[in-house]
Amino acid sequence: MVNFQIEQHLWQSGLRYVCGVDEAGRGPLAGPVVAAAVVFQRDNCLDGLADSKQLSIRERETLYGLIYQRALSIGIGVISHEIIDRINILEATMLAMEEAVSQLSPQPEHLLIDGPYYRSNHIPFTTIIDGDDTSGSVAAASIIAKVTRDRLMVEFDKKYPQYGFNHHKGYGTPEHLEAVKKYGPCEIHRSSFHLPLKRESETTHN
Repeated sequence: MVNFQIEQHLWQSGLRYVCGVDEAGRGPLAGPVVAAAVVFQRDNCLDGLADSKQLSIRERETLYGLIYQRALSIGIGVISHEIIDRINILEATMLAMEEAVSQLSPQPEHLLIDGPYYRSNHIPFTTIIDGDDTSGSVAAASIIAKVTRDRLMVEFDKKYPQYGFNHHKGYGTPEHLEAVKKYGPCEIHRSSFHLPLKRESETTHN
C-alpha cells in the first residue's frame, strides 16, 4: 500500500527534506532512460498515489499535474540511448538518478530509492524493493519519470512513425519486434540490447 509512513519516520527523526527517486525505461529496446526525484513537505503530501505501472494513462497524467502542484521540488534526469550503449543500462540508470537529484533545491537530506541499487557520495539513502508500491515519494517519482519518458517517445514517434513508439514506448512488443525486423533499427534503438535482425529482401534476382 502506498503511503508516507517511511517518510513520516524520517521526518519524525528531525529531517525536513526526504526525496523519492525512481526511473522509467530500463527495459525498452529504444529511447532514453529517465529518472525523477520528488520531495514533498511533511504537511503537504498528496493522496491517491500509486505505482505508475498500475495506473491508466489518464490517471498518470492527472497525478503528474497534481504532483507538480504539491511537491516542494522535482528533478528529472534523461540519459540517451548513446550513453546507455556506451556505459550499460545499470550505469546509465544510476547516472539518470544522480542527475535528477542534483536538480533539487533544497538538496534532500535522505533519499528513498526504488529497487536494490544506488550509489551516493554525500546523501544518505535507503533502497526499497517495490518502493513505488510502498512510498508516496517514490510512487510520485515513478509517475513523473513514466509520463516524462512516454511524452519523449511520442515525440520520437513523429520522426520514426513506422516503429509504433507512440503505442509501445520502445518496449519489445510483438509489434515493435516485427517493425525492427522489417525496417532494421533506427537512430534511437539501443545497439547494446538484443535486437532482431532485419529480414533480407524477399525479392529474388535471376
